[in-house]
Amino acid sequence: MECEVTGVSVHYVEYGDGTPILMLHGSGVDHRELVGTMEPIFGDRRDYRRIYPDLPGMGRTSAPDTINSSDDVVDLVLGVVDVVIGARDFLVIGHSSGGYFASAIANRRRDQVRGLAVICPLVEDLRDIPEHQVVHCSGDPTGVPGPDDRTDFASYFVVHTPAMRERYQKYVAPAIPLADQGAIERIGEHWRLHPGPEDGPPYPNPTLILTGRQDSSVGYTGQWNLIEHYPRATFAVLDRAGHALPHEQGDLVDALITEWLRRVEEHRSA
Repeated sequence: MECEVTGVSVHYVEYGDGTPILMLHGSGVDHRELVGTMEPIFGDRRDYRRIYPDLPGMGRTSAPDTINSSDDVVDLVLGVVDVVIGARDFLVIGHSSGGYFASAIANRRRDQVRGLAVICPLVEDLRDIPEHQVVHCSGDPTGVPGPDDRTDFASYFVVHTPAMRERYQKYVAPAIPLADQGAIERIGEHWRLHPGPEDGPPYPNPTLILTGRQDSSVGYTGQWNLIEHYPRATFAVLDRAGHALPHEQGDLVDALITEWLRRVEEHRSA
């Protein structure tokens, strides 16, 4: 599906009906990664409409010269919300840089965004990022074809198993050649949002913050600084998980997302 926002054609896919959930992927991939990690959680649930856009410069959404910063990306996504969701209440889930954008959207639309979940989110105070390490390896280490794919897989996942390699091949690798690296770098030069996601008053709605103990991309300690801004937040650091946490700890993500949804529904009905 496509929607046009300020002259940019934004590609997205959606599944289900009911309360909208905006799903925002990270950098260098496209909607397929979150489809692969979230649909096993939501596929059997009724009453949720899952909306997965391709962010600018990734997947089938271009990034024209008018998009030069994270502020431009968030403005575009808010335009998608206005076109695709309208004035309805919705939830937002984001992974990596998508988590950073998700936090901004929740804070800017706090009366409309009834719940926020971020997984391995990019934050402004990154610190104490651990070195990459493989914590579990089994099966054939050459299961990913091609040296470039093997390098990308090895640097992203900390669990090296046939199942994780299959997930990489299905949900991550196809998006890599589609990424507009020039646009990603251009936006990355101005990645800090103005204002920052947490610069305003605390976000009052149920929140979930998931981090990976072995995340060598954004770490897990800087995210703890978010906790005071989100008084209804559950914060979890998951072992045996790097930046590919939603793949590597799918069962725990399922359980924690389920609990977050219960809190959101309880809070809405209070």
